[in-house]
Amino acid sequence: MSIIERAAGKLEKEGKVGARQTPPQGPSSTLVNSGQKHSSANDTPEEEISQSFSPNPVPPSASASTSKRITLNLAKMRQYGIVTPDEGRTQVAEQFRVIKRPLLTNAFNQGAGMIKNGNLIMVTSALAGEGKSFCTVNLAMSIAMEMDRRVLLVDADVARPTVPKILGLGTERGLMDILLDEKLKLADVLIKTNVEKLTLLTAGTRHSHSTELLASQSMETLLKELAQRYADRIVIFDSPPLLLTSEARVLASQMGQIVVVVEAETTSQQAVKEMLRQIESCDVVNLIYNKARSFSGGEYYGYYYHESA
Repeated sequence: MSIIERAAGKLEKEGKVGARQTPPQGPSSTLVNSGQKHSSANDTPEEEISQSFSPNPVPPSASASTSKRITLNLAKMRQYGIVTPDEGRTQVAEQFRVIKRPLLTNAFNQGAGMIKNGNLIMVTSALAGEGKSFCTVNLAMSIAMEMDRRVLLVDADVARPTVPKILGLGTERGLMDILLDEKLKLADVLIKTNVEKLTLLTAGTRHSHSTELLASQSMETLLKELAQRYADRIVIFDSPPLLLTSEARVLASQMGQIVVVVEAETTSQQAVKEMLRQIESCDVVNLIYNKARSFSGGEYYGYYYHESA
């Protein structure tokens, strides 16, 4: 049975999607496991989270020398359901612990079962508004809490960047800029944060040929550097929706693992099947069944979350 058939079978219980409904207080969603897959849950807050810049120099222990350092407002992030290092064992934090573990295992597995570029993980969805950016940030924050792992969060949603909105970033040079300017080094655009093991790379300047840039030799070289330069690093890409943009398909072809966010009672089976068909070449695809109102145990797990991009 193919990945598509297994995933579609899980979603048949929902039938075709109805209109989006506002989740109950303390939003929820469920995780669907598809084949080798695993995953997690939700959305992006609509209000910007404030930030302040720190004059402190980047410590030598950083995974790369960065030209900029920012201080994320962790208290504000918690209000929007973002996992932070200084909170206790909340349900959302526990759910992302479940989600990240198989991804980390796949990323650093050695020997016969080794996955090429397993530490390059793309988070996407079929359509906009299913919660992929919220899930991306939460997954990155959860991995940043690992004792022996670092995470680089890349905003690759070049047409509609959402990560800056969640984290309170301004307009920064980023991914598109480094692909366009041969003189620009990766260290020049990386942003270190007050979360010790979390580094950011924004989408950068918008470009009319972003698809071609992501498919370029420069991008292939950059991905190779990101995947191989630091043995302890996970690189998470917040991708555009697969059915709405060509950039997502180009990016998917170069990933070791893909996490797909599916919104309960909204995303149709047809959309899920088509989305999975487009990423069939990837060996490790994880489904996050998001914003579900309840769960029945077994292969389903509960999550909380808000609505938005």
